[in-house]
Amino acid sequence: MSYSKVIIFTFYIIFALVAIWAGIQAWQSQAKTETIHPYKAFLHLFVFYQTYLFFPMAVFSIAGIYLGRFSWAQGISLLIISVLIIYARFIEPNWIQVKHTSYSWDKPLQHPVKIALIADVHVGLFSGHESQLKRVVEKINQEQPDLVVVAGDWTYEPENTLADELYMLKEIKAPVYSVNGNHDEEVPGPPIQQLLADALHQNNVMDIEKKVIEFDEFRLIGVGDMWAGKSDMEMMGKLPQDKPWIILSHNPDTVEMVPQLPTHPLMLSGHTHGGQVYIPWLTAHVLKQISIVGHNKGLYQHKNADVYVTVGTGMVGVPFRFLIRPTVDIIELK
Repeated sequence: MSYSKVIIFTFYIIFALVAIWAGIQAWQSQAKTETIHPYKAFLHLFVFYQTYLFFPMAVFSIAGIYLGRFSWAQGISLLIISVLIIYARFIEPNWIQVKHTSYSWDKPLQHPVKIALIADVHVGLFSGHESQLKRVVEKINQEQPDLVVVAGDWTYEPENTLADELYMLKEIKAPVYSVNGNHDEEVPGPPIQQLLADALHQNNVMDIEKKVIEFDEFRLIGVGDMWAGKSDMEMMGKLPQDKPWIILSHNPDTVEMVPQLPTHPLMLSGHTHGGQVYIPWLTAHVLKQISIVGHNKGLYQHKNADVYVTVGTGMVGVPFRFLIRPTVDIIELK
């Protein structure tokens, strides 16, 4: 057998072994999920693990040019595709950034407050694993916020060891407040509300849905998920209005349901992932299905309230982030 054939045969063996390993990993992982769709979980995980094939594929594209198996155009094209997928699958999802935003009400606060906002952790099939969650917690602690708020979607078909997977949250050096998102409420998603509630309680996260948390110069209220039909806010007009309100709610479209109040509330949300994968035109089209009002990321002004949308830290649908890095948002109230 010639030298070139030995190299090509070796690559084929590597591809086959990686594919078999991916299938085994996917099968073992889906068995531990709390999902009512085991075959769906298996298919998602199979794709997730098969992406490891792009490492030998990148090398193979270069070897193919050298051995004359590919033209330069074919080899370079295959290399570019492999590198882009490796970046979107293995690098950007773990390349967490911190974004600072200042926000002021008409009447400035006497003492500035720093809030860390995260959302869409999506512990489960594709993201939110120990190493990533550790980096998120480290970023939060480096900023030394006064409080941390989590705008829902903790899960994405999680494993039955959710409490153990979230143990890093105990390392956060500030009180943590949370509401659920649509994936936590079976819209869509498996019936994991009790699993999640127990996991958050064990890891010192306070569920504040339908609750008001008092601070010296503002109040924080938790509002349930819009898709689950839990985001009615008419009662806010009957609550005290001597301080500004911060509203924590997963879906930013919920801002349209805020009643007119003497103070102009600030809503903190997630849900959109900023599109998660940026592709011109296509990402904007998909976002219109996710946010009817047209929210993407950042601060938006509305008649009765403003809303800040974080792009979150996790992934759903496909195991990629591209040009939309996972983000810990620091909201500086002044």
